[in-house]
Amino acid sequence: MQRTTMKAAVLHAPADLRVEDVPVPGYGADEVLVQVKAAGICGSDIDRIMTTGTYRFPTIPGHEFSGVVVETGSGVTQFSPGDRVAVAPILPCFSCDFCQQGDYGLCDHYNYLGSRTDGGFAGYVAAPERNLVRLPDTVDFACGALVEPAAVTLHGMMRAGIRAGDSVAVLGCGALGLFAIQFARILGATRIVATDIAPDKLALAREVGATEVINARDADPVDAICAQGMADVTVETAGAPVTQVQALKVTRKHGRVLYLGTAHADVVIPPAAFEHIVRRELTLTGSWNSFSAPFPGREWPAVVSYIQSGALLTKPLITHTISLDELPQFMRDMKNRAVVYNKVIVEL
Repeated sequence: MQRTTMKAAVLHAPADLRVEDVPVPGYGADEVLVQVKAAGICGSDIDRIMTTGTYRFPTIPGHEFSGVVVETGSGVTQFSPGDRVAVAPILPCFSCDFCQQGDYGLCDHYNYLGSRTDGGFAGYVAAPERNLVRLPDTVDFACGALVEPAAVTLHGMMRAGIRAGDSVAVLGCGALGLFAIQFARILGATRIVATDIAPDKLALAREVGATEVINARDADPVDAICAQGMADVTVETAGAPVTQVQALKVTRKHGRVLYLGTAHADVVIPPAAFEHIVRRELTLTGSWNSFSAPFPGREWPAVVSYIQSGALLTKPLITHTISLDELPQFMRDMKNRAVVYNKVIVEL
């Protein structure tokens, strides 16, 4: 490859994201160089870029991305230039206790594309061969960029142990919630109730498989869900204190509560709601990242297969497609809630 520089969105400090020309990254013997074709904006990217910053500066953010292999290291045997791929962003140590048990997302010494080292808001990314997941020709790059957040959701749904015939409540219909609805259906749930306060998101929830939708501005979601029977599994994706408590209230005895949403404020559980954990013997499960053994985990090829077959819908979740040059201003608009969005794809 003759090109020595590339365009990238570089974070120099919190809220200081600049599109610049930077060197194309080098790569090792067991690594490939991926030309990025599409990158998604994760909800965590908003806080990471606009508020908390990355782990060092400057850094190229972006951990949801897909592209084409353009060069390979001397030790790479499974991929060749021209292969279409999605890229798993975690770089585990593979030696700590958790890695040796296949819990790579819990690695004690991990690196991470897009936060601890350079990621996908760039023309090219260097990544280990083991982090690549093949994309069939029928899965376009925008959908390929959504493999990562979909795999995050599937990892959690697998941890929640959804079984055939389960009743599932999904609180929050952002991207994770919309993926959760679909995976609840794929894994065998027969009743899938979705709650949100945005009519457009509720309409999309029904489009992707919710059997019931509840606008929490118009009705008490706890009363509305419980009137038709409590949930076997409740999935909280909004990360809001009110839904984090509602999840305990709508789940039946011996039910399971999956927390996928990240808390942005203190979570205060009233005594009556806390009693549900004890008296109903609820199982509360947290879920982090998308990885399992064999690395990067069965979640990744499963998601690709579901997208390819049409079982998992991704295109309806994409509300905006922007260029890399538009990214800094769009991040400001997202942070300031000046734009209504679901999944935003950066095309490169």
